[in-house]
Amino acid sequence: MDSISSRIAEVNPSLTLAVTNQAKAMIARGEEVYGLAGGEPDIDTPEHIKAAGIVAIQEGKTKYTASGGIPELRQAISKKLKDDNNLDYAANQICVTSGAKMACYNAILAVIEEGDEVIIPSPYWVSYPEMVRLAGGKPVIVETKESDGWKMTPEQFEEAMTPATKMVIINSPSNPTGAIYTEEELRAIGEVALYEDIVILSDEIYEKLIYGDKKHVSIASLSQELYDLTITVNGFSKAYSMTGWRLGYTAAPPALAEAIDKIQNHTVSNATSFAQWAAIAALQGDQTFLSDLRDEYDSRRQFMLARLKAIHNVRVIEPEGAFYFFVYTGQLGIKSQNLCDKLLSRYKVAAVPGIAFGYDDGIRLSYCTTLDVLNEGLTRFEQFCREH
Repeated sequence: MDSISSRIAEVNPSLTLAVTNQAKAMIARGEEVYGLAGGEPDIDTPEHIKAAGIVAIQEGKTKYTASGGIPELRQAISKKLKDDNNLDYAANQICVTSGAKMACYNAILAVIEEGDEVIIPSPYWVSYPEMVRLAGGKPVIVETKESDGWKMTPEQFEEAMTPATKMVIINSPSNPTGAIYTEEELRAIGEVALYEDIVILSDEIYEKLIYGDKKHVSIASLSQELYDLTITVNGFSKAYSMTGWRLGYTAAPPALAEAIDKIQNHTVSNATSFAQWAAIAALQGDQTFLSDLRDEYDSRRQFMLARLKAIHNVRVIEPEGAFYFFVYTGQLGIKSQNLCDKLLSRYKVAAVPGIAFGYDDGIRLSYCTTLDVLNEGLTRFEQFCREH
């Protein structure tokens, strides 16, 4: 159809959502599906957060808010960023968005002009390149290596830069690999960005899901110069199991924060009002949910790691954060989309093809499900690998 814009025509649909929807349709038909594709916590939102949302509705807190969010939530986020990340942002430097996905898109729209290049390490979260295309920019993909822990090196970053480079996206912990950049690695990447004044979009949505002795570091906290170049993105979906509440946020230097707020003005107006009051309860209430959630996922992670390492014709490195394994399947000789189609249709196991993340010799498996489902799903995946 000629009336569809060229930008939209170039955008690919989300394969992660496509797989999830296909699995749900099979379940609705009465088929038993072992879902290892999901990108959301399977544990319910804590009761005190739900109660705060209900009270807000009952108290009539259901009207428009300031576009950047209610002052109480922006202040609570400001305190969280100071306490957890050693970041100083005034409340007016924070914009509460309809999910961290919208926060990423707003950040890209605020910076990217037609033809600007954005460097994205792969495997990447599926929506980054498409957001860049929607903004009129050009995604420049840097292929990371399993041997480097699926992390972009400063040398790769520098080699990928051109005079058109405007932004680099860092996702730590990573979806889909679970990789975490160390402080030293972030400093080295930051030095390259500073040399050419390249804006850093730091997506930190999985910061609370980190295992062992690994630590999360916000790149904006490493120096004033990096702070001035960084847009920090975070949200409530993963840490507080609030995916459907659609709440994320950006924290940025004043000029960028003002630009992001303008975008919010003319798109969604504001994030859902009563959900914002629930988010305050999330930040200010009992935080033991976070450690309980992390411990639960860590036990599943260890279980899945042992099972995957026992399969002789795939490879996996231990993820340090998030709740995914990125499994190297190149030895099977099947491209990822075909592999996942067969795995779902014949073995009733849902997984996400690596091509969705820019890497066709792998698949993403999630452990956002029960041990029973994990066990059976991995048994079937192992059978698939033996037979191929």
